[in-house]
Amino acid sequence: MDLPPKLDHNEGVDGEMLVSTESPKPRELPPTIPEDDDDGDRPSITEVNGTVARFEMAYSPLQGERFAFGPPLLQRVPAFVFLAISIAVAVVALYARFAPSNSALYVWIVEGDRNRPLGSGPLAVIILLSGIGTLLSSAMRGVVVTSDGVEARDVLVMGMPRVRKWTWPQIDRLVLDDTGVLLELWNGTYERLPRVAKGRELADLLSRVAAARGRTVTRLEPDT
Repeated sequence: MDLPPKLDHNEGVDGEMLVSTESPKPRELPPTIPEDDDDGDRPSITEVNGTVARFEMAYSPLQGERFAFGPPLLQRVPAFVFLAISIAVAVVALYARFAPSNSALYVWIVEGDRNRPLGSGPLAVIILLSGIGTLLSSAMRGVVVTSDGVEARDVLVMGMPRVRKWTWPQIDRLVLDDTGVLLELWNGTYERLPRVAKGRELADLLSRVAAARGRTVTRLEPDT
């Protein structure tokens, strides 16, 4: 078998080297969405991602944050009236001490205290303190919203305060109407919150917090 002759590296090699000068074809890019000059036809971010608009209304109070809503002014009018009367009684009792000794006011109050078991001075102080206490107790009515739940405050007979608290896990649903807010609890019972001066703000806050807690909110439309 004949072997091919060895190539002598010292000898020149006849031939030409072929070099391709043709540039590679660029890779085609995927088609892009054509831009529309009319911005009105573009969908807004709320249309593309509806959760942005939905959860923007939700609100979760911070730990330790409290929102207090006081009673309507009409409910506090009797307390203001009683305080005004108590102040008038105290002023009259004090003025009688400095009135002329022959005046009817001095004779009736100062000299009359000699035959009374309780003088006009201590009685006026008691009435004044009662007026202040009545005004303070009337301000205790209302609703407090916190990150833990809802607190309803009321005043019973003889000025005894009553506080009711519900945590958010106990509240299944909020029912809102023109007269106030109704809580539907986990055991199927209902609790109506006391009326407050800023009822719309209370309803709006409770709706936002309930949305953040995943609670159902039902708004009753007024009968027409």
